[in-house]
Amino acid sequence: MTDVYLNENYIGDIENPKEFVRKVRSERRKSSIPGIINVYFDENSNEVRIESSKGRARRPVIVVENGKSLLTEKHMEKLGTELKFSDLVKQGIIEYLDASEEENALVALYEKDITTKHTHLEISPIAMLGICASLMPYSNFCSSSRLIKGNKMQKQSLGLYTANYLLRMDTDTNVLHYPQVPIVRSFTSEIFPQSRYPYGQNIVIAIMSYEGYNMQDSIIVNKGSIDRGFGRSTYFRPYSVEELRYSGGLKDEIIIPDKEVKGYRSEKDYRYLEEDGIIFPEAKIKESDVIIGKISPPRFLGGMEEFSIAANIRRESSVSVKHGEKGVVDFVVVTENEEGNKLVQVRVRETRIPEIGDKFASRHEQKGVIGLIVPEEDMPFTAAGIKPDIIFSPFSVPSRMTVSHMLEILGGKVASLSGKYIDGTVFDSKPEDEMRKELLELGFRENSTETMYNGMTGEVYKAKIYIGNIYYLRLRHMVANRLHSRASGKVQLLTRQPIEGRARGGGLRLGEMEKDCFVAHGASLLLKERFDSDKTLVYVCENCGLMGMYDHFKQRKTCPKCGSSTEVNAIELSYAFKLLLDELKALCIYPRLNLKNKY
Repeated sequence: MTDVYLNENYIGDIENPKEFVRKVRSERRKSSIPGIINVYFDENSNEVRIESSKGRARRPVIVVENGKSLLTEKHMEKLGTELKFSDLVKQGIIEYLDASEEENALVALYEKDITTKHTHLEISPIAMLGICASLMPYSNFCSSSRLIKGNKMQKQSLGLYTANYLLRMDTDTNVLHYPQVPIVRSFTSEIFPQSRYPYGQNIVIAIMSYEGYNMQDSIIVNKGSIDRGFGRSTYFRPYSVEELRYSGGLKDEIIIPDKEVKGYRSEKDYRYLEEDGIIFPEAKIKESDVIIGKISPPRFLGGMEEFSIAANIRRESSVSVKHGEKGVVDFVVVTENEEGNKLVQVRVRETRIPEIGDKFASRHEQKGVIGLIVPEEDMPFTAAGIKPDIIFSPFSVPSRMTVSHMLEILGGKVASLSGKYIDGTVFDSKPEDEMRKELLELGFRENSTETMYNGMTGEVYKAKIYIGNIYYLRLRHMVANRLHSRASGKVQLLTRQPIEGRARGGGLRLGEMEKDCFVAHGASLLLKERFDSDKTLVYVCENCGLMGMYDHFKQRKTCPKCGSSTEVNAIELSYAFKLLLDELKALCIYPRLNLKNKY
């Protein structure tokens, strides 16, 4: 007997599993049972699994019976006029398979490949990919892991994410200034409106080493290209404030705080605020400048305090520019929220010009950060005077086997010279031989290599350099958002050690290995913050080893156990250790400190 499971719940046994599965599929194709059902027979565990749950990835394939596709030429002629795609599904010509049922299927890529063993035929081989993966040209020439990662790279790229971005208050968004449509593209680009929402730029790329600055995955960028707008983008950051209402009729106020307010900052911080307490558009602001002035009632109110003087003391709660950020006020909105409270939103923009450490990638997951920005006059050039926008390391290709990256460079060169788009659709792209032949006809070497000259010395490079055009993406991971440094600053109340987090102006964690690196470099003073951040002075009794006290008025040291007759000395230790001693005493454990002379 074979066990049957419905959505992973046991529902019974059957005698002939193969006949049962065949019948279920047959009834599904006749639309006698819902099309959402998928059935799978696992021979190894002798189980039949029926799935009808939500959230499964399912894809359409053409049904094959007796070695022939059920989709005929007649269907193709009627499709779009008399027939719809949904009609083909109802007629059982096309069915949706999920991951489990696909285990029982043998799917042919093309009609010419069908044998009597095949159960299904792909509508098109590209249908096995998602939208982002199908946009990658020549992706059948690279490994599946690169395809998955390249898919993610496209999601992280900057472009025009929506046409009405100027009217929206989106969190942490980027807009590329000069996005371009790729010249080597898939036919999916026409279905997915890539021409309306492009997310990269066509650039000239040379595959060569340059002074060691493009080792590993880093890239060399031409400064002239950056000056002409390559990779330039705008970063938008919204700030918002709400006038909240509290019990007792108290509420926040959006105004310029006066000097009587608790926590008042300097006049310089409020210099951009207008009479209503809100900053004006196009103001150039930097870190800690106040954007929206706000005062709030005291945090804690007792029963009788509302009649006292304390209730009139209000605290400062203005919104200021976040740590390490700057920009220009782009847009100010004053409105109300659903509760009827006043709501003020301010959007700040900042122009981001590519700098060392910013991340770029091709569509084939060849990602890397800028290692050096070279002046245009020092860039290597071809005999025709072409200077590359990016110099890419040749060592990044062999181990990753991204042949698609190399083919796109070849295709991009042919497209640029001939003035027409190259079709790089997966499994149906323009063959490499044709592109090589075309390049030869255009007066270039068929392998896309050229003689190049050293931009600094004018000497000819001994090796021929592979150079062409490729679609490059700027990714949202920028140095300006990651740069984190601090001297001494805010500390935690309990441990007196630096707080965590870049946004809060916190410290940087330093491990044992980092400490060894600093010492080895002769930069041991950098360790001051690491070992000195919670230094505290503690008075210890030499007799009993408990912590003593120091009376500043009488200038007298005493021990709570032994009195003032014993010797009490001041020692330096970490506040975290002092905290441990206090917690041990709270547990009725007697921690003794035995002091020795350090000289």
